[in-house]
Amino acid sequence: MLFSPIKIGSLTLNNRILMAPLTRTRAGVEHMPNALMAEYYSQRASAGLIITECTMVAENTSAFASEPGIYSAEQISAWKHITEAVHAKGGKIFMQIWHAGRAAHPANNNDTENVAPSALAIEGEVHTLKGKLANATPRALHIDEIPAIVQAYAQGAKNAIAAGFDGVEVHAANGYLIDQFLRDSANKRTDAYGGSIENRARFLCEVLTAVCNAIGSDRVGVRLSPINSYNSMKDSDPIGLISYLSKRLNDFNLAYLHLMRADFFQAQTGDVMSVARDNYQGVLIGNMGYNADEAEKAIQEGKLDAVAFGTSFLANPDLPARFKAGASLNVPDQSTFYTPGAKGYTDYPTMEQA
Repeated sequence: MLFSPIKIGSLTLNNRILMAPLTRTRAGVEHMPNALMAEYYSQRASAGLIITECTMVAENTSAFASEPGIYSAEQISAWKHITEAVHAKGGKIFMQIWHAGRAAHPANNNDTENVAPSALAIEGEVHTLKGKLANATPRALHIDEIPAIVQAYAQGAKNAIAAGFDGVEVHAANGYLIDQFLRDSANKRTDAYGGSIENRARFLCEVLTAVCNAIGSDRVGVRLSPINSYNSMKDSDPIGLISYLSKRLNDFNLAYLHLMRADFFQAQTGDVMSVARDNYQGVLIGNMGYNADEAEKAIQEGKLDAVAFGTSFLANPDLPARFKAGASLNVPDQSTFYTPGAKGYTDYPTMEQA
């Protein structure tokens, strides 16, 4: 089943082995896509679908200092070289569009204040362009500021299509802006965007509506992480949250729902995949810690439709071929995940090169 085609929206993918979004910080402080990134993504074009790293829809919203953006004409032009390189090898590629919210430290953003649903900081410290600093307390967004951010997502999606992408994935996971609205540990609002699950989901639904109207729902996916505690996230009822969201998302006729099934830090547990499968009527993609055998079994049993692989794709540009051959996998070098340059980025060998 892993190697069978699957239709997502208007696209037919060659296989169900997807490349998960992976922050790699090779775009520099100008947030500019480049030739090294084109090599990296095109090396992995045998994925059924590549989902890019988180990509900024607005200036001065950087969490990582060197991730790419999609808010300028120059960035659109630079991304075209990447999409052309992937398409030349027969690949398909979606851009993950994103706003970091409270995770965007002012030190990485020309001292621009960060914003969030509520004035609550992420715990601990973070690496910035000015060294290691405490996470900054964000300013709570005024309700009349929200429509402009919604439109930034829509414009980002238009820009992605102009850059040659096959679609976009709305990043609503891992403690960034949309997820900050969704989960009650970060959202203490008392207006229409806070309180009930329906209100906390309002921002996500507005973003999805705007993005789908901008480029067509068949080119839009969404990623959720209802139990991942990364970026100081938690929810008092994560199962209730994914139950509501997986039903509500049916209204959008999306290309897919991409669901992270676990918590990086094991602070929260729960079977979110089964709840999503029971309620969501579209293509369901599982992510986090799958190997080839478990992925194959899950698809065969109808628990999900495809699997997104993260660090295994990072270290194995020919991952589908390795799965098919039952070959051993390169081990990812964590020390180079976020460093500049080709080392640990484009120099992992294929089976033929090993």
